[in-house]
Amino acid sequence: MYKVIIVDDENIIVEGLQRVVDWTRYGCRVAATGHDAASGAAAIREHRPDILFTDIKMPNEDGLTMLAGLKSEFPDMMVTVLTGYRDFEYAKRAIDLGVARFLLKPSRMDELEEAVAFMTGQLDRRRVLRPQTPETAEEAVEESAAANANSFLARKAQGYIREHCAEKLSLQDVADHCYVSQWHLSKLLHKHLDMTFYDLLNGVRVEKAKELLEDPALRISEIAAIVGYADTAHFSRVFKKSEGISANEYRNLHCGGK
Repeated sequence: MYKVIIVDDENIIVEGLQRVVDWTRYGCRVAATGHDAASGAAAIREHRPDILFTDIKMPNEDGLTMLAGLKSEFPDMMVTVLTGYRDFEYAKRAIDLGVARFLLKPSRMDELEEAVAFMTGQLDRRRVLRPQTPETAEEAVEESAAANANSFLARKAQGYIREHCAEKLSLQDVADHCYVSQWHLSKLLHKHLDMTFYDLLNGVRVEKAKELLEDPALRISEIAAIVGYADTAHFSRVFKKSEGISANEYRNLHCGGK
């Protein structure tokens, strides 16, 4: 049977979906539920479902990033979004990330059943076709959606690192922001940016430091602290490795000798 997970911050929606849909009719069973992105992601990693029903407008959650993270880490999972957010552009972006159906709340029974039938139909076809035939048009669309999700996430990770580079930032912090595992984010950064997390973080910090070096009132130790290094010697080593010269030499060469 296909495993289903339902994620919504409204308990009445979660319980209602479990009861009103005749899951066994479609060869499905509800394996787990979640009430926010964190519990939903934990359930998905534990059960590795075939189908996900989820809201994307939950409190303190970035819905599109959550979708991108799920489709990037679990590209074969079929996703139907249930939301009260009535915005065409938002829906289009969600579909570009690989969402199978985008349903507005309150959803009618026929819409829910059509979504389940469509997703199980897609899963059935995969089981039959994949071992026997070359890539189908549907599979090409799925690969495109996965590529969109991966690219979206790589940009999100870069942006988050730029915004928080001065903080004590870890790979786990960025992975949590992108709703993926550390392992998956590390693989994603290597594939799309050809960089490790720490190479990317250090690169962002060095670029920020180069801007700050233009201010003659700032000492090197102050700049190191501002861009996120508690140890000035470590900052100096990272800067020289990146630029080939020390921070002081860079200041003298590029900032008018200030």
